[in-house]
Amino acid sequence: MSAETIISIENVSKTFFMGDVKVPVLHEINLQIKQGDFVVIVGPSGSGKSTLLNLIGGLDRPTTGKIWFDRPEQQVSSFTDPQLTAYRREHVGFVFQFYNLVPTLTATENVQIASELSQEGMDPAGALELVGLEHRVEHFPSQMSGGEQQRVAIARAIAKNPRLLLCDEPTGALDLSTGRSILGVLHKLNQELGKTVVLITHNSAISEMATRTVHIGSGTIASMTENEHPISPEEISW
Repeated sequence: MSAETIISIENVSKTFFMGDVKVPVLHEINLQIKQGDFVVIVGPSGSGKSTLLNLIGGLDRPTTGKIWFDRPEQQVSSFTDPQLTAYRREHVGFVFQFYNLVPTLTATENVQIASELSQEGMDPAGALELVGLEHRVEHFPSQMSGGEQQRVAIARAIAKNPRLLLCDEPTGALDLSTGRSILGVLHKLNQELGKTVVLITHNSAISEMATRTVHIGSGTIASMTENEHPISPEEISW
C-alpha cells in the first residue's frame, strides 16, 4: 500500500464552552495517518478519542491547530461549512456503535442513501455483498441481528467509496463472536480495498490487529506503537 500521508494533525487542541466555563478536551495533538493504515485509538471514556475522530471526520473544528487531508492540498480545519459537507460526502465513511439505520428502509435502501451522495458511489448490492449480506438485501433492520445491522452500517459507510473509514466503538454493543466478525469485515476492507481505517475503542485487545495503536488519555497522546505483526481478528479475545 502507498505510504503517502492521508491525514496530518498538527498541534490540535479542542476546548468546548459551556457558558463561561471552558472545558478543554484535547491538547496539542500531533498525529499522521498514512494511506492504508489500520489505526486503533485506545482510551477510557472521556479521554477525548471521540472528539479526535469527529475532528478528523470534519464533524467539528479544532479550537487551535491544523488538520490536513492529502497534504498540502486540503486544510480541513479551515474549510467552510459547504466544504466540510463535501469532504464528508466524498471522502469519509462513518461507522457508529449503534448502527443509526433508518428502520423503515431495507438494507439496500439504507445503503443506497449513502451511495447516491457520492459521484463515485458503489452499487448498494455490491457493498452489501462485500460485508457478507447479499442474502439480506430486502430485510428491514428489525429483521436482522445486531451484527447484521452493523454490517449494513459498514456497507452504508463504504458505499460512497470513501478513502477514510472512521469507526466509533463499532463492537461496543456486540458480543465477542459478533464483534470478531465485524472486525473481520473492517480488516477485509483495509487489506483488500486499501481503505484507511481509524477505529476508536476503550477495548485495548482490538489494538492487536492494528498497524498502529495510539493511546490517548486526558486529552493528550500518551504513546504510539507500531505493530509489525498484527494478529487476525479471529485471534482477538476480550
